Amino acid sequence: MVKKLHETGVRSEQLPPPEETPAAEGSTAEAHQERPDGGVWEHPHLWLFLIALGALLFAAFFLVRMITL
Repeated sequence: MVKKLHETGVRSEQLPPPEETPAAEGSTAEAHQERPDGGVWEHPHLWLFLIALGALLFAAFFLVRMITL
């Protein structure tokens, strides 16, 4: 005989709703706010530009010193 879901003893624990993550046994982690997407470190082109600009200014300084000697 197949038991139906509404009969007692079919499921011993309640399942969490689909949008919630069940707690892990023995977990010591606490819920934390995740940072939003974006931020200064997620723009590698900006950092590459700043590094290249600094290198060009550094080279230009010595180039001008050599020319003006």
